[in-house]
Amino acid sequence: MPRPAKGPRLHKFAHRPYWYIRDTGCPDQSTGCISRADAEKALAAYIATKGRSSVALAAHEITIAEILTIYAEEYAPTVAAPERIGYAIEALLPFWGPLKVAHVKGETCRRYAKTRRTTAGCPEGESRPVSPATVRRELGTLQAALNYCHHEGHVLSVPAVTLPEKTAPRERYLTRSEAARLIWDAYRGHKASHIARFILIGLYTGTRKDALLRMGFEPNTVGGWFDLSNGIMYRMAEGERTTNKRRSPAPIPRKLLAHLKRWRAAGARWAVEYQGARVGNIKRGFAKAAASAGLEDVTPHTLKHTAITWALQGGADKWHVAGFFSTSIETIERVYGHHAPDHMESARDALDGVSRAANRYK
Repeated sequence: MPRPAKGPRLHKFAHRPYWYIRDTGCPDQSTGCISRADAEKALAAYIATKGRSSVALAAHEITIAEILTIYAEEYAPTVAAPERIGYAIEALLPFWGPLKVAHVKGETCRRYAKTRRTTAGCPEGESRPVSPATVRRELGTLQAALNYCHHEGHVLSVPAVTLPEKTAPRERYLTRSEAARLIWDAYRGHKASHIARFILIGLYTGTRKDALLRMGFEPNTVGGWFDLSNGIMYRMAEGERTTNKRRSPAPIPRKLLAHLKRWRAAGARWAVEYQGARVGNIKRGFAKAAASAGLEDVTPHTLKHTAITWALQGGADKWHVAGFFSTSIETIERVYGHHAPDHMESARDALDGVSRAANRYK
């Protein structure tokens, strides 16, 4: 039985000053390094580029799988949330992996979108249909990977990825009676009290689900924390890098602060916890509470929509709302602006003026 290949490794010949790289099936390659430390860096570079051409390839010579692998290995580790890139690549590979870069065109992009939005003929165990917005994010990752490899000299040219049309922003938000019903149904039964806490914090702060589930009552490396002494919530962990999903500090609403202090006094370490441990996923619990309350088309992100909508309906300044909820003013105006009392006020006043002028000349 043949011995398994050892893989790339360093070797030092007694009669030669330099370290060499040995790899099964390949001739020995000098690192040009005398010190072991420098030779190990050369070995790492050899392993990272093994099997890859040193020259840029044409679009018909390199597969999408190679493009995505390079993007995952070289670029993903530099971002604050590499798992998001990982999720997209995991979805892209079954369809795109064997195809060449030259196969990227409108027809294949639309075919990919169709396969992701239907389960017709899917083998058992395959993922459920996804929304057009999810498909758009996945194809956006493909375009980013292509652009990166082109910029880094791995491929000579890249085609444009055809993305699905942007979907209209969700406008579903809870009325106050719906919110009360949702909290009440989550509190019914002690096992779901952590869902009620999640809902309450979400309605008061508009914090995104992932950030909210990582928030505690002390500074930590997992996520943000509530400074109960100074009444400030920090949505980011110590030393965490800023992403496009901005999470700036904000004052804690007074009514929420009273709840937080009570939970903290009872021994809670995390804002949303179950039996003393931080809760990592509330998908099933939240869905169960929404169904029990008779609410349709409600997700954890609905809480952010609701918080912003209530703030604008209450007459809050748009700039203050944008700052408090860590959302751009452009998004506030585009998605939520029509909820503000002064929405299109100048146009209304102008028309009122025209009406008054017309009445004077009757």
